[in-house]
Amino acid sequence: MQAPSVGGVMLPRGNGEAIRLSRGASLTDFAEKINANPASLVAVMMNLGEMVTATQSVSDETLQLLAGEMNYTVQIVSPEEEDRELLESFDIEFGEDEGGEEDLVVRPPVVTVMGHVDHGKTRLLDAIRKTNVIAGEAGGITQHIGAYQVSTQVNDEDRAITFIDTPGHEAFTAMRARGARSTDIAILVVAANDGVMPQTVEALNHAKAADVPIVVAVNKIDVEGADPTKVRGQLTEYGLVAEEYGGDTMFVDISAKQGLHIDSLLEAVVLTADASLDLRANPNQDAQGISIESRLDRGRGAVSTVLVQRGTLRVGDTMVVGDAYGRVRAMLDDNGNNVAEAGPSTPVQVLGLTNVPGAGDNFLVVDEDRTARQIAEKRAARERNAAFAKRTRRVSLEDLDKVLKAGEVQQLNLIIKGDASGSVEALESSLLQLDVGEEVDIRVLHRGVGAVTESDIDLAMGSDAIVIGFNVRAAGRAAQMAEREGVDVRYYSVIYQAIEEIEAALKGMLKPEYEEVELGTAEIREVFKSSKLGNIAGVLIRSGEVKRNTKARLVRDGKVIAENLNIEGLRRFKDDVTEIREGFEGGINLGNFNDIKVDDVIATYEMREKPRV
Repeated sequence: MQAPSVGGVMLPRGNGEAIRLSRGASLTDFAEKINANPASLVAVMMNLGEMVTATQSVSDETLQLLAGEMNYTVQIVSPEEEDRELLESFDIEFGEDEGGEEDLVVRPPVVTVMGHVDHGKTRLLDAIRKTNVIAGEAGGITQHIGAYQVSTQVNDEDRAITFIDTPGHEAFTAMRARGARSTDIAILVVAANDGVMPQTVEALNHAKAADVPIVVAVNKIDVEGADPTKVRGQLTEYGLVAEEYGGDTMFVDISAKQGLHIDSLLEAVVLTADASLDLRANPNQDAQGISIESRLDRGRGAVSTVLVQRGTLRVGDTMVVGDAYGRVRAMLDDNGNNVAEAGPSTPVQVLGLTNVPGAGDNFLVVDEDRTARQIAEKRAARERNAAFAKRTRRVSLEDLDKVLKAGEVQQLNLIIKGDASGSVEALESSLLQLDVGEEVDIRVLHRGVGAVTESDIDLAMGSDAIVIGFNVRAAGRAAQMAEREGVDVRYYSVIYQAIEEIEAALKGMLKPEYEEVELGTAEIREVFKSSKLGNIAGVLIRSGEVKRNTKARLVRDGKVIAENLNIEGLRRFKDDVTEIREGFEGGINLGNFNDIKVDDVIATYEMREKPRV
């Protein structure tokens, strides 16, 4: 049915029916769904106070606004749904084991270690690996996402366990947010001397939201003040009840530093997996899984650590990982040895991809290179549209002038380059969560893996951006170019330092806030008349000190008679002075203001900049 719409534009109006659109869709995409002219939708949006072109990627809110005006409802397709529909168009099923029960074999559990900072996560992983990774890490903080496999004996049987090594629960959640169920069990590390801390609760909530079983490692039992019983009591409040208290959560007291009871912890992981989970997969199908970490290696190109979840990945397979694809040239295990194939729950480094995929991107093996390229290109286009829609600021006609005025809304532009995609994504996620009020916004213009390049400096010049290099430096002439053009390039090796400095920069962009600070009060004891200066107050300083050229107000009988006065003259006997302190007498001249009486109080103050917290 045709009916007049806003502004007299003839448009088809709906009856509340739902329209499915992907993230970052344009008005042209909307018009195709309702069989309308995109130009007329542009006119409708202008009447609604929105300036949007027909082919521009727009935000979900803009699509909802337009749909409401046209009497439709919009369903924004989730990234997971988009990907599933894309793969279905190539007759590929992702996330399902092929065959029947007889094709499934037991696979090792995949474990993530989480907990409060400095409670010993890295030290525990070090103890499990029996290698000194801490010496090579800045500040003892895990900066990269990696994965490795260890073996332990449970009931005289060799059992393998795969560990995912993340820089914090942000990366853990980022993987979850992409619909990649990468972790089977979480180890929650709690220091016996500190007990439950804020990040402990945060990590616990992340694990619960992901619905994974938890094994608690009570670390640092060898240090002074250690109280493992207290930890058990504290965690009971959060729903983790130890087995010895009648619950179903396994607690293991360990010392990562001394290497105590590490075997017991690994055994607890295996027993929890056996009791709570059905960990089986079909090894005889095309491999599918998740990218754990990726980086750009100068000699080998894009290197991605992937975790095979089902099927078997082999050298020579054609795979697509997120928006990257390629033929597997070589595979390396966690010890750097070449391997020919990797089965379920096995982490391997893969060489041969066209570019660096993101942490948490799904991977799958396909039959032809052409299919891999088409899937990768469609994924890249989809992500590009979604990112553009997210970056676009919605500006209505009413507030367009206000936003364009300098100082109304300030924005800190950033370009982030790092040595590994997991670190870059974790840093970007942490920075975008910084909140210092509505006056200042943070925007990541570009992020990537590898050295800071001349194109990064070009982008920074054109957008007044700060370049952040995380464990990377400027390459070639980029450093000289940055210095010549005055581009601020900051290098970091510790993620928390980067976050603190950027937060400080954001606070520095805020307009200063001032607060009134009282300096002193003076009681008028006598009024002297001067033909040259007007009335002069003979005063006794009751509190603090009174200084020349400060602001003052006059108070009479408890009421403010005059505001914003100025202490223009200050005398002690016959001498001009800059200040008079409590208990002393003197004379005060308030300039042109002469309405003063005996017993009036002169209160002096100054406006000081309020520090941001």
